[in-house]
Amino acid sequence: MNTYPRLLAIWLLLTNAAAAFAASSVDITVTGRLTPDACHVTLSEDGTVNHGKIPAHTLNANEFTVLPGQLLELKVQCTRPMLFALVGLDNRAQSSLAPGFFYGLGRNIHVPAERLGSIALSYRNPQGDSQPMQVLASTDSGETWRPEPNAYPKSYVGFALPGDRQPDFIGQLTTQLRIDTSINFTQYLTLNQEVPLDGSIVLDLRYL
Repeated sequence: MNTYPRLLAIWLLLTNAAAAFAASSVDITVTGRLTPDACHVTLSEDGTVNHGKIPAHTLNANEFTVLPGQLLELKVQCTRPMLFALVGLDNRAQSSLAPGFFYGLGRNIHVPAERLGSIALSYRNPQGDSQPMQVLASTDSGETWRPEPNAYPKSYVGFALPGDRQPDFIGQLTTQLRIDTSINFTQYLTLNQEVPLDGSIVLDLRYL
């Protein structure tokens, strides 16, 4: 007559024993992320060149008006010495007067067919890991290089010790980026209203 209570007691005992056995082990979870070595690029003045207000009567009718050149400080800091190049990408390429050499300055917002002018970029006085460097350029995505301080649209620009023919590994680079802006002939522009200049360039760092 006491069979059921005895079986129930045995089942409860086995259940408790199984729970105690499960609690005798724990899981270990290991997380994290493996990240590639990388370089970080910064520009002084947040990369902004402001020419202010330019009176129309000071511009040339039959030739480009070259505005005062501006210098920005560019720095590249890498987690370790790396091979890299900087590539200029023109967000206003359709307004460029010579897309292979100059970046566009945008179009006249009042007369969209009118292109406002050109921007030229060049690198000056580069220092790589506290050593003077030379500027190299490549028009075939880094296959071949030549000494060239100008940063033409889509060209690869690298930095090397004097005499080297290819970019060198660099951990920290500092250089001046010169921006030269030219306004188109005013005979081709309608300037009876205020017209904003609208150059927009991306410097893209690419690993070699």
